[in-house]
Amino acid sequence: MSSSSPVSAPPSIAERLAGARARIGAAGREAGRNPADVTLVAVTKTQPWERVKAMLEAGQAVFGENRVQEADSRWGAPEASAHPVELRLIGPLQTNKVEAALARFDVIETLDRERLAEALARAADKLGKRPRVLIQVNTGEEPQKAGIAPRDADAFIARARDVHGLIVEGLMAIPPVEEAAGPHFALLAKIARRNDLKVLSMGMSGDFETAIRFGATHVRLGTALFGPRDAD
Repeated sequence: MSSSSPVSAPPSIAERLAGARARIGAAGREAGRNPADVTLVAVTKTQPWERVKAMLEAGQAVFGENRVQEADSRWGAPEASAHPVELRLIGPLQTNKVEAALARFDVIETLDRERLAEALARAADKLGKRPRVLIQVNTGEEPQKAGIAPRDADAFIARARDVHGLIVEGLMAIPPVEEAAGPHFALLAKIARRNDLKVLSMGMSGDFETAIRFGATHVRLGTALFGPRDAD
């Protein structure tokens, strides 16, 4: 008589969060860094509130959202507003959504063009709120992907600071999926160093440990925390 092995339950949100934090800590220590210098950003794209609530209850307080409207519907609800969180926009931002983005988000990670810099500066003057921004760099120079080309990054950073008066904290990048991520992270870190920028948002669920070795200060994790996304 044969017996089948019991099927183990999938890990809970709290267990996934603890596991991701442990991996961040191990990668930081291996790189000779203080793991506390790496911030985990939980990416909540398309996630139902029940999962996000479980993440909050497990102690996560920094979240990345891809769309302004989705963030408003999630974080504008009374149940969500009871939780103090830092919200970071990690998806593309249209110029007609700038005021709404500044009202909702603490950090805009995807400044990627002159028109958007101008719109952010105008909205900041109107609302009296200076946004903290990261500049997205298209390290692979992929035509389908947003971001400043690496060769143009220094000049754009200077304009964002000096012409538009934006608070540029650092850089963000998404390496090409078909290439090794390390060289792209190294390039982003090099641009940041020569422009005296301290924040590097780089690394996602598949490559965040590599990103930490190259100096990431923020890693954006979705699948590692929530499991594979449901089909849109």
